[in-house]
Amino acid sequence: MPLEGTSFKSVSVAGAGFINVTFGEKWYGSVLETIAEMGANYGAIDLGKGEKVMIEFVSANPTGPMHLGNARGGVLGDTLASLMERAGYKVWREFYVNNAGNQVAKFGESLDARYIQHYKGEDAVVFPEDGYQGAYITDLAVEFAEVYGDKYVEASVEERRAALTAFGLEKNIASMKRDMARYQVNYDCWFLESDLHDTGFVADTVALMEKGGFIYEKDGAKWLRTSDFGSEKDEVIVKSNGFYTYYAVDLAYHRNKFETRGFDTCIDVWGADHHGHVRRFKAGLESINVKADRLKFMLYQLVELKENGEPVRMSKRTGKMITLSTLLDEIPVDAARFIFNSKNIDTHLDFDLALAVKQESDNPVYYVQYAHARICSLLKRLRSEGFETEGEKIDYALLTASEEVALMKKLASLPEEIRIAVRDFEPARMTKYLIEVASLFHTFYNAQRIREAERPVALARMKLCEETRSVISNVLGLLKVSAPERM
Repeated sequence: MPLEGTSFKSVSVAGAGFINVTFGEKWYGSVLETIAEMGANYGAIDLGKGEKVMIEFVSANPTGPMHLGNARGGVLGDTLASLMERAGYKVWREFYVNNAGNQVAKFGESLDARYIQHYKGEDAVVFPEDGYQGAYITDLAVEFAEVYGDKYVEASVEERRAALTAFGLEKNIASMKRDMARYQVNYDCWFLESDLHDTGFVADTVALMEKGGFIYEKDGAKWLRTSDFGSEKDEVIVKSNGFYTYYAVDLAYHRNKFETRGFDTCIDVWGADHHGHVRRFKAGLESINVKADRLKFMLYQLVELKENGEPVRMSKRTGKMITLSTLLDEIPVDAARFIFNSKNIDTHLDFDLALAVKQESDNPVYYVQYAHARICSLLKRLRSEGFETEGEKIDYALLTASEEVALMKKLASLPEEIRIAVRDFEPARMTKYLIEVASLFHTFYNAQRIREAERPVALARMKLCEETRSVISNVLGLLKVSAPERM
């Protein structure tokens, strides 16, 4: 087999039915040239072919602050969105705001009790047994009092609760938006559940189910025959009191995603504790003429916060439960995004506060960022000494050391890493990839001299450093983690 002029170095028979082909310097050189040519877009593939995809993630209940599970779901959903964009999909990020229903009613009752207690004392009204107990409820009631005074104390219960609920939801949703922006998560849409009710879309969706013959009545309620579509049991759609269930509203919301807004595929990012809802949800879609395989689920395991191996329940700084906001007060956003995305979605994550702020190599984000900064410093020093690859003809045949070859192979694998990460809904592949690239670079740098080598060799190695830096910066950008030039 003639190999002269090809991308291959050698070919050999390797047992019955197998041939081994070894890449040569021409192929490795093409990898570095491609990285240089594509820059920040290196790794782009056309897997999605412009398919329109919505990723809905976090969607925390606006009746309280966001917690650590939301923090993991936020970075997983956002990173998957970035990877799918790089893979050729047209991606839409959405946060679904549950600003209606029973939980919101409890929220209003809780605020109402704290507001009355604020003016008349704790014995003036019994706090709801199933109300929201957090100190943030008291804080909101006090804020409301600071704005409106005792105006609503003697108002009707309905009027007072409506005003308190609207005030509290507005405050909480604004806080959620600030937290997400601080966390480097920016949504295309914050979709309000109330819009589905106000436009009659929920009622219209239930009517569609009835028209299809999938609804029956029992015990004064309306039931959907989800068992006809593979679910273990039928589901209540309208309660005996005439209120729609969360299940009915969620189905209407997904009908809106597919039918009204025309997304080809929708991905819901949920905690693993929602696993049982997947089958029942897909079954419901069939009753509204949506193919169940168009809805995908990314289910991730939950998080436990630790410090030096010990579980943490309270923030030492504020004395409050650890929320996303208090977490970001205590650790860098870069560390939060990197570490929350450092394990496969089906793996429980222990997040160690002490590790996240550590300026040492056992902190994974520090390890990767240090590699980038180290390369920047090296390149700056080389250029100050007269080394420059631009305009030079680089002889890639000189990059033959095992450390050089291993690093180039890893750089070449980025497009495939992105393809697999998208296919398997595993954005953690990218943090692992970065750690491997950083490790291979440190190995190469410690084994192969640059400044002391003959100039053609030094320039080839400098080119390898340049494109390694480019790839690290590129992938950190996908993760929305900074790539510092000095540390």
